Amino acid sequence: MTPRDIGTEAATAFAVRVRAEGDVDEAALAYVRTKVAAALERPGLPAVDGEVRVAKAAAHHVEQPWSAGAEIRVGGELLVVHASEASANELADRLQDRLRTRLDRLADRWETARRTATPPPWRGGPGQERQG
Repeated sequence: MTPRDIGTEAATAFAVRVRAEGDVDEAALAYVRTKVAAALERPGLPAVDGEVRVAKAAAHHVEQPWSAGAEIRVGGELLVVHASEASANELADRLQDRLRTRLDRLADRWETARRTATPPPWRGGPGQERQG
């Protein structure tokens, strides 16, 4: 069971590879790729790079045979997301939800840091008083 590299989504501004392990069909990978792209299509994001690994357990008695792990670097931050589900579509949907939640938290942290920064002197922040 060696992972096979499925490639990157060429039409987007980010480079996230989707890799498959086990008996994963192309339709399932295409759906995962679409959902990951939808989660990462957010205006104002810095450079995005990473990998999503999708696996299907070979044992038939497993309750949730589909699993995914994503390690995606957004600017200087690393987002790590894991999910397990009963079907490939449910897995892709769960992965999208978790990626979107992590990105929302990251964007909120960036916004909070930007808002709490001291404004420069020409915008009314602390600085030297004008000598008149």
